[in-house]
Amino acid sequence: MAAEHSDVPTKHKAAVFDVPGHISTKVLELKTPSPGSGDVLVKLTHSGVCHSDYGIMTNSPTYPFPCPKEQIGGHEGVGIVVQLGPDTGSSGVKVGDRVGIKWISYFCGVCQPCRDGAPTHCEKGKASGYYYPGTFQQYAITSARCLTQIPEGVDSADAAPMLCAGLTVYSALKKSRAGKGDWMVVMGAGGGLGHLACQIASNGMGMRVVGIDAVNKQDVVKKSGAEVFLSLKDDKTITEEVIKATGGGARGVLVCAAANQAYAQALGFLKHGGSLVAIGIPEVLEPIRESVPVHIIAKQLSIVGSSVGTQEEAIEVLDLVAKGIVKVHYRLELMENLTQVFEEMHSGRLAGRIVLDLQA
Repeated sequence: MAAEHSDVPTKHKAAVFDVPGHISTKVLELKTPSPGSGDVLVKLTHSGVCHSDYGIMTNSPTYPFPCPKEQIGGHEGVGIVVQLGPDTGSSGVKVGDRVGIKWISYFCGVCQPCRDGAPTHCEKGKASGYYYPGTFQQYAITSARCLTQIPEGVDSADAAPMLCAGLTVYSALKKSRAGKGDWMVVMGAGGGLGHLACQIASNGMGMRVVGIDAVNKQDVVKKSGAEVFLSLKDDKTITEEVIKATGGGARGVLVCAAANQAYAQALGFLKHGGSLVAIGIPEVLEPIRESVPVHIIAKQLSIVGSSVGTQEEAIEVLDLVAKGIVKVHYRLELMENLTQVFEEMHSGRLAGRIVLDLQA
């Protein structure tokens, strides 16, 4: 017998990708599902909008399968647990808990990535918003053990982008091997991931940050803690400026931008022993230019891939918000305006993050 609130409606609103392969969304009224074994039903109030949602919707080659018609996107959802399915007792989740739904809505717990402590790479995992109903809706089902509790005092709209954007860059910064006092270059520093990376690196980890992005995003980058802002320039000029600003090169570079040019530039920013951490996924799949083995060997450089983060890291990054160390720069929108949001994202005009208010 499922535990539940008595006011769960029979139908709810959801924004779907109605013309996969194109920038197009539509708001539908759907039947509200009931949670099965190990699952819970969450009444969502907010959802962040991620570049990954754009890639799924437009059938980006970075995703192995095309987007299903009327897929409900989204994987940065915050809301209240309103129903518990059978066999959720061991999870500790209760009706009334305020929780977050992240990229992975189910993991098996027995495959190699799960055994290695990386359930976000589960071989049988279900990705929220990609062949599994996501968070661009008012009610969503997810596995109880995949939920993240939202700390008291953290606004739900602030929490939503931290469940993917914030978590992703936090995990990436930890993989960079950079520490307090080291220089960190953030490419795409004014975007949804980048502005959080600047804050976490500078305010949370004590690093010195160079932020690189389009000149119209300079204010966001500087307010996010970047000591130095550089606008996008040709390869030779920007490399010289980074080397000069950092006194010989950075300890780490986070490539948040989904651009092959950013990757081609990044290795030149590093000093001996530095690390390039790959986050952004370009639409055109090509090798990292300038990654000449002799240069990597001579400077002892590392190239590391990073995506999302662990459950423990999700708790840690939300704690940074609770302590006031990180503040999300976002704009609230209604799900009816989602198509326009993706058009802004496509044009590169977006600074910070978009959060959908799902309560209207």
